[in-house]
Amino acid sequence: MIARRFPIKFLAALCGVLALAFPTLAADGTPAKQLFGRKKLPSAMPAEVHGFYSKGCFSGGIAIATDGPYWQAMRLSRNRRWGHPQLIATIDKLSRDAAEKDGWPGLLVGDLSQPRGGPMLTGHASHQIGLDADIWLTPMPNRRFSAQERESTSAISVLKAKSVVVDPAVWTDAHGRLIMRAASYPEVQRVLVHPGIKKRLCETYKGDRSNLNKIRPYYGHHYHMHIRLRCPDGSASCRAQNAVPASAGCGKELDWWFDVALKPKKPAKKPKKTAKPKKPKKPKHILLSDLPTACAVVLNSAGPATETEVTFQAVSGARTAFAPVKPVRSPFSLPALVPVPKPRPFVQ
Repeated sequence: MIARRFPIKFLAALCGVLALAFPTLAADGTPAKQLFGRKKLPSAMPAEVHGFYSKGCFSGGIAIATDGPYWQAMRLSRNRRWGHPQLIATIDKLSRDAAEKDGWPGLLVGDLSQPRGGPMLTGHASHQIGLDADIWLTPMPNRRFSAQERESTSAISVLKAKSVVVDPAVWTDAHGRLIMRAASYPEVQRVLVHPGIKKRLCETYKGDRSNLNKIRPYYGHHYHMHIRLRCPDGSASCRAQNAVPASAGCGKELDWWFDVALKPKKPAKKPKKTAKPKKPKKPKHILLSDLPTACAVVLNSAGPATETEVTFQAVSGARTAFAPVKPVRSPFSLPALVPVPKPRPFVQ
């Protein structure tokens, strides 16, 4: 296969030459989200990240299994359970550590990335390079969800209704341990949560607080946490995000969210004269030409030559308190067969 005979840099350069020779291939105006959203399987290339979290792609992606010993994948119809092998391995590691050490029964795994990354058809400005994962703040139940339940079940907010503070009737110490566990991994660059969750951790968390600076407040994120990994080794074209501040972020930085960002806005005064309605601006879509050159190679490369039932599947650490893992068939558009990573990134 050509992708394995030539390095990605050569293929990227070749793609650039082809784009100049045949401009319609790269500049036909089709939004990149449509191009990447059509791909059902990853590129059969080595795992590599290209670009930034909100403008990029990745090759050699693998999918997390629908069910693992301590996780269940949700929203299967979206086909967004793909990621760089390091991300999938980190989720598996977190699921085990949280169950064994933090009293968290198992993870409900939300959106990761599309098979080849890139802009998504709906939602998520980031999640484009296979290094982002949404983990619900709802504990996994003591049963397996059906395929339909994985589509219709909603994550539960940990905030009080119509409030920006944590609801003590929902929040448990295990929530805090789960979030701080994720932040403790060296490969995790930051964990995004609602400012109310950050405030709760600042005020009450009694464990190791050395990674509290990695917990970053952001809008939304009151029903899930967003885990973001650092650029992995071997991905020279991955553009890193700025490092998090060294301070815990429990002072003025956090106060700003409640004093300014989340404060209810005053109703706007009615204009004295009726203003002429402005023409709505057409949304600016990211095009393939806006992404790193290598993304054209990733997009147009062949899929996997061999397929099997699952990609990443934990083979050790059998469950004891829950029912045995049973395969779940999705009636939606998720491919039934997905490639097996070589080598598998098992984390024991």
